[in-house]
Amino acid sequence: MIRTIALISALGLAAVAAPSQAATTCKLKFNMSGWSAFYKTADGTGTVSCDNGETMRVKVSARGGGLTVGKSTIDNGFGEFSSVRNIRQTLGSYASAEAHAGAVESTKAQVMTKGEVSLSLAGTGKGWDLGVAFGAFNIDPL
Repeated sequence: MIRTIALISALGLAAVAAPSQAATTCKLKFNMSGWSAFYKTADGTGTVSCDNGETMRVKVSARGGGLTVGKSTIDNGFGEFSSVRNIRQTLGSYASAEAHAGAVESTKAQVMTKGEVSLSLAGTGKGWDLGVAFGAFNIDPL
């Protein structure tokens, strides 16, 4: 009985003493293009890279609806994730809301969340757009 209690105590201490996985910083570089006419859609590709050396090619897409109309392209878009434990946490669907207006060349910045992970995006683009949209920004492995 004493050995069992000692073993359980040792296992409990080992679990408490085990280091938790350190947070890492990840960034997204991407290009995408799309259109909107009440429904907004855009698709593209990019790369997520983390300060721990992990990299992953990804497909990015934006989907949503609202009072919006336009056509645009984002070249050399940039995103920064809040601290994550590994690169796989950057994948998924981020909730977004935006107001936008642009003609010929425009700059855009946006912050969105997926649970505890947040993503801030910035980019410059070409095209024209006007409106208010709600939806999702999706990142999937390529």
